[in-house]
Formats: sequence, C-alpha cells, structure tokens
Amino acid sequence: MKGGRGGGAPSAEYNILLTATLCLLAFGAVMVFSASSTTRILEDGSLSNSAYFLKRTLLFGAAGLIVMQLTSRYGLRPIRALTPTILALSFFLLMAVLVVGTSVNGASRWIGSGFLQIQPSELAKLAVVLYGAHMLAAKPKAALTVGGMMPYLLVVGAVCGLVMLEPDLGTMLVTAFAVGAMLIAAGARLRDLLLIAAVLGFLVLIAILFEPYRRDRLIGFLNPGQDVAGSGFQAMQAKIALGSGGVFGQGLGDGVQKAFYLPEAHTDMISAVIGEELGLVGIGGVVGLFGLFGYAGLRIAQSARDTYGKLLAAGLTSLILVQALINLYAVMGLAPLTGVPLPFVSYGNSSLLVSLAAVGLILGVARDSAAGAARKPASQGAATAKRKPRKKTASRPAGTKRSAAPAGHAGKLRVVEGGRRRAGGRSGASGAKSGDSSRGNRGARRARHGGRRRASR
Repeated sequence: MKGGRGGGAPSAEYNILLTATLCLLAFGAVMVFSASSTTRILEDGSLSNSAYFLKRTLLFGAAGLIVMQLTSRYGLRPIRALTPTILALSFFLLMAVLVVGTSVNGASRWIGSGFLQIQPSELAKLAVVLYGAHMLAAKPKAALTVGGMMPYLLVVGAVCGLVMLEPDLGTMLVTAFAVGAMLIAAGARLRDLLLIAAVLGFLVLIAILFEPYRRDRLIGFLNPGQDVAGSGFQAMQAKIALGSGGVFGQGLGDGVQKAFYLPEAHTDMISAVIGEELGLVGIGGVVGLFGLFGYAGLRIAQSARDTYGKLLAAGLTSLILVQALINLYAVMGLAPLTGVPLPFVSYGNSSLLVSLAAVGLILGVARDSAAGAARKPASQGAATAKRKPRKKTASRPAGTKRSAAPAGHAGKLRVVEGGRRRAGGRSGASGAKSGDSSRGNRGARRARHGGRRRASR
C-alpha cells in the first residue's frame, strides 16, 4: 500500500498502525471461532454450524477492509463535507431504534434482523468525533472556555442521552471519554474538563442508581462474592478464566469457561477466553498491539498538516483505545461490566465496520502528511530559484518591537504537539520583548546622562 496519492513513501507510523490493525483482525477471527464454536456444537449437536460466527466475522472483516482502504485514500475531504449529514443520520437512527429496534437481553440497540442488523450507537460515536474535529478546527478558540465548547457539548449530550435510553451505558462512556481526550488535544483547560467530568459523573451515578440491572452490576463489581449466582456471576467466571490460564494458558481451543459459563464469550467477554486459553502471554500480546496502535495513531496526529487532521487522528485513536481499555478493565475486574466489545477482536459487525472506517481515516491523515512532505521540498526549491537577493535593510531602531504572531491560532493543540510551539512562541516573544525594552531603556538612560553632561559643561 502506498503512502499517499500525491507521492511520498508511507511513514513508519503508517506501517505500524496498519500492521497492528491487521494483526488484531487476524487474531480476532481465530478467537471468535474458538470462543463460539463450542457453544454452537453443544447447542446444535453437530459440527455443521460451528463456524457460523467465524464466517460472518470474515465477511464483515473483508467489507471493513474495503471501507478502510477507500477512506484512507479518498475519505478525508468527502467525510468532512458530509459530517453534518452523518451526524443527522445518527440522530435519526438513534431515535428510530427506540421505536422499531430489535430487543436483545432487554436492550433495544439494533435495527433490522439477521444479516442486515446494524447498531446505530456505533455510527453515532464516530459521528460525534467527526463533528468535534470539524467544529474545533473551524473555531480553535472554542476549546478554551466552557461557553465556547457548549454547542459541541450539547450535541454530545444529546447523543449520549439517546444512547442511554436504549440502554447502552458502555457506548455512552466510550463516547464521553473519547470526546474528553479530543478536547484535551484541542487545548481545553484542566479546570473546565474537571467541571464537565463532575457533571457527567453525577449523571452517570443517577443513571446507575435508578436502573436495577446497572445497580446490580455495580454491586457485582464492588463485591462479586456477595451474589455469585446472580449479579457477581459474570465477573467471577471471568476471574476464574483468567486465573486458570496462568502464564501460558490452557491451549488454544481448550478453554472450559466459554462453554456456557461465560455469557457472550465471543463478544464482550472474549478477553477472558484469551486469558484462559493463551494466558498472560496472550493478554500481554493484545495489550502490546493496542499500545502500538495508540503510539502510531498519536504520532500521526502530531505530524498532521492541519488542525483538522490533528484532532481527527487524536479523537479516533482515543475512541478505539478507550473502548479497548474499558473492555480489558471490566474483564479483569478493574471496572464494572458495561458490555463493550474489544475492538477488532470481539464479534460485532457494526463495531468492526466502524472501527475499520476510523482506522482508514487515521491512515488518510498519514497519507496526507506524507504527500505534503513530498511536495514541500520541490516547492521550496522552486521558490529558492525564483527568489531574488534582498537588499540590506536598516537595522531596527532601538525600542521597537517585533511584529506579533498571526492571530487566529488560539487552539494550539499543546498535548498533540508536545507543547513545543506554544513554549517556543511565548519564549521568543518574551525574549524579543525583554531584549527590545532593555535596549530602549539603555538608550533612554544614555540620552538623559548625555544631556546632563552637556548641560553641566
């Protein structure tokens, strides 16, 4: 795969991100088959339907790779132009699923049936990140105050509220944390973010206390041994699976907990199956791949050519990493169970398609950066050839100030850019100012002393 349409070799981060994604996809297909084949055999009593979830994973994985390739090559500008339409479609589907959605385990999260079943909340979390990158890039100063962020926060709140009505607390938390990460990248102040987090935490606590099944999950997280056969069942079975796997695991396909002990073993609890069959080594490998994914995605955000590319890559990378962390934390007993799948690994058609589309957009940012870097030396050479020698200008009079930096760059992305630009700009400006003022002061003192000496003479 080439790095960019306009030329330029793919960067190391581009290759790392693509390799980590493909490895997670291949590993996920193997683990979905291992986690689902046993239960299919026990349910049907035959081997004929044991690869049902594997076939669907391979099919949607292939479709997702096509989407990833298209978005990486041609998707940045069209997606940005279509962002309002995607957001409006997400709102429509989130409202439609509450009316005509398919109910599974008491939650109405899917529209359609069989092969054409989709989950609107997956598209909605992607749309929220796209809209945030678009808005914050167009209005860089918006992230500096709560008032400036309020239009975006209202959109995020509306999306999260509709997702909560399904109900789907896990996807709501993933969306909220990803938005927070993007606001940090955009330069939001810590005080404002803490205020927003406090309000969100209060609302989540109310949502947990007023919904019995969420309250049971919280109790199962805090004290899983209190109700082993009820609220703590899933958490206890996950711990048993991880503990029995040890360092190297029981062997691929030899796990026992997936046989009706772990509910939804091929989706939400696939990390427990990995821990039982491949042990600490398998879990460590998954964590390492996501670590490489995060490193490459954030490096791509750092080297993007414009603010939109920086925010888009940072937001989408955070979206996938936050989802992976919530899944792994829940399975290991470090967070309440929320029903969030492990990106690229768990079975889930909508999640897989959306995740691969997000990867395609991040790769598109890397392609754009590579193409820009390839064009830059040529344009610089042409400019140098046409440039005429400048005449020497008179030195700047003492006491005058340098010209100020251009306005309109309030959102300096201090986290993504490592703070270099902001620090350099401030130090340079302050240095120039102090130097000029000291020269001006010295000149004024000399003039006064000289005047006094001449007057005394």
